[in-house]
Amino acid sequence: MFDRHQGGERAVLVNVALAPPASPGDPAEFAELAGSAGVRCVGTLSARRDRPDPRHYIGDGKAEELKALVAELEADVVLFDRTLSPAQERNLERLVGCRVIDRTGVILDIFAQRARSFEGQLQVEMAQLRHLSTRLVRGWTHLERQRGGIGLRGPGETQLETDRRLIGHRIKQLNEKLDRLRRQRQQSVRARRRASLNTAALVGYTNAGKSTLFNRLTSSETYAADQLFATLDTTLRRMQVPGEHPVLLSDTVGFIRDLPPDLVAAFHATLDETKDATLLLHVIDASTEDMAAKREEVIAVLERIGARETPVLEVYNKIDRCPDIAPRIERDEHGTPVAVWVSAQTGEGLDLLRAAIAERLDLEKLARRVALAPADGRLRAQLYEMGAVLHEKPLDEGGWQLDVTLSPSRWARLFPGRPLPPPMPDDESAPQPASATMSEPRADA
Repeated sequence: MFDRHQGGERAVLVNVALAPPASPGDPAEFAELAGSAGVRCVGTLSARRDRPDPRHYIGDGKAEELKALVAELEADVVLFDRTLSPAQERNLERLVGCRVIDRTGVILDIFAQRARSFEGQLQVEMAQLRHLSTRLVRGWTHLERQRGGIGLRGPGETQLETDRRLIGHRIKQLNEKLDRLRRQRQQSVRARRRASLNTAALVGYTNAGKSTLFNRLTSSETYAADQLFATLDTTLRRMQVPGEHPVLLSDTVGFIRDLPPDLVAAFHATLDETKDATLLLHVIDASTEDMAAKREEVIAVLERIGARETPVLEVYNKIDRCPDIAPRIERDEHGTPVAVWVSAQTGEGLDLLRAAIAERLDLEKLARRVALAPADGRLRAQLYEMGAVLHEKPLDEGGWQLDVTLSPSRWARLFPGRPLPPPMPDDESAPQPASATMSEPRADA
């Protein structure tokens, strides 16, 4: 829906620093965004304001300075590191004589270039249309109103109204397609729950090294590059961790400062993978100077998508760029792993990360004692295959008494319709509760 950037297009970047509580700008990051969008930066303009000017955002004086800079450098496009209103964008284009694109437009253009899957392309088009619908102007006034023939005379419909109607119709079609894909994704989530598979999701600021870490942990070869938004489409692969059945690891789209709300809304189905995960691995670039600010930005996005309550293990990546930092696990006052320092590029600390993931997943497990009948041999074998058996004792009447640890979802699948037995008593000779006895093994457990 947008005019696509051509390779080598000459761009002037405008960075505006606003007084708090507005988010601070990052000229270096915006330059990376512009490069990812495929333009060539030929000049920059910086401005400071207490609040945006309603007409040109940067004020009339700076706007004239921008006009002169565009003419001097023969720029093709002006990119703003702020979100412009439709009126501000239109006024600036009239003044400088070339296209003006705000931060949201730049990010949407990058997403349009990078989306590969059918769902990703639909999500990007949805975000583009929602953004475009707020920026329709009377660009067809030379046509005036559409003329009707006999029996159709009247005020007619303006081209602007026609455009809005067509965009609204297309958005409705996209919503229907995305709803179908969302239902399919929910079926996959339910299937994983029935299979009692734990899911870990990689989240983090864009270009924090999530895809490289994903490839290392899963022995995959998904696309990874040192650029913003290298990955858009969610990818799922199995990962082995100590003492666990395979864990599903998902690589998701990266976050960024001032992530456009339309984009968050369009990618809601994809981001649900994050909300439904058993554990979030928050990947943080340990080599960047504004590490704390980027960490807070990711936390804010997690709150927006309803994933703030999901357990989080922080992964500080790229320690190969920090000579004074060694791989290690950080623990809280209860001894629980809360952070791991690793290098996805060199592989340093990845064994520590796997161990920390297994330990965090173990926190969700319940230790219980169950009695199995002689006919429950298949179930006993499956419990051993899962690594869930801590201790086994043969029973005089036949069968086995097992001390096992399992997640609540696996308890529900392996022992359907049975209430959870109480925690294991300190005295191992205590009688086994009858509710824990398993007499009818699941054929498909």
